[in-house]
Amino acid sequence: MKKLLIFGLLLLALSCGSNDGSDKPIIWKLGHIFAEDNIMHKVALKFAEEVNSLTQGKLVIQVYPNSLEGSEIDNINGIRLGTSQMTITGESLQTWAPKAAVMAVPYTFRSVEHVQKGIESEIGKEIAQEIQDKVGLVPLLYVLRLPRNLTSNRPIRKPSDLNNLIVRIPNVPLFVKAWELLGAKPTPMALNEVFTSLQQGTIQGQENPIDLVYTSGFYEVQKYINLTEHVYSWLYVVVGKKQLDSLPQELKEKVFEASKIAQDYGLEEFNKISTEYVELLKDKGVTFIDVDKTEFENIVKPAMESSLTEEQKAIYNKILAID
Repeated sequence: MKKLLIFGLLLLALSCGSNDGSDKPIIWKLGHIFAEDNIMHKVALKFAEEVNSLTQGKLVIQVYPNSLEGSEIDNINGIRLGTSQMTITGESLQTWAPKAAVMAVPYTFRSVEHVQKGIESEIGKEIAQEIQDKVGLVPLLYVLRLPRNLTSNRPIRKPSDLNNLIVRIPNVPLFVKAWELLGAKPTPMALNEVFTSLQQGTIQGQENPIDLVYTSGFYEVQKYINLTEHVYSWLYVVVGKKQLDSLPQELKEKVFEASKIAQDYGLEEFNKISTEYVELLKDKGVTFIDVDKTEFENIVKPAMESSLTEEQKAIYNKILAID
């Protein structure tokens, strides 16, 4: 089904190419780790659709969901090596661009509205510029995320309830430190390995936004969503700077135009999903647990602040100062 979807998009793009068939389209790959019914994939498809339409099939974006092109880091490296062109990413870029770490420092952003103010301020521009300068990736548009929550097979209401719970986390150093401080055993792991690892008991919990919990089917192997809301953040749809610069100016302008349309679409979709996934998960038998977020924050926040570099701390303090 996934291959048919990709092939169908390609045929559609080719059919919209030049009338005489003399010009072959430029084909770009956009690989990402999210399921096909996740908002990230929907935004990627919208972007691909708009690029195809605006360029009249001269530029084709082939979208590969579900880690078909590898992990998030694999996709980033593929772009840097020139074997791919686009992906969806965020705080994982801190390996190369340290300021990207601030996108997901636990208990920094207070709400989705706070996140959006940060992205659209000089703070967001500063982070995006460093990603371009140090990673060679150009953020084209952002997609908001629901807050990250901990899932488990026993209720977690306070940090002491973790009691060495083995929790999968993305390969983000600050996440490792945060969950260690809270009393868990954090285990970095690629997203496409999480379901099987939960099923087999290799890990006992994981933390992600609830829409991803649903679209990845984690409700089949996790009974509880503990409302830690420890990270509010966003992701970027990015393209390799070299790949973007290789386009004729006319096509480059169409890429930016498509980005704006896809970003607006993503914001509309986000507003729809912010409540619907709670009911969908309840229908699947998941129980939502209220937690003492203050207790979690009081343990994590001081350590996070002391872990930041001076450069990161400057941005972090600017974020906290946003009204």
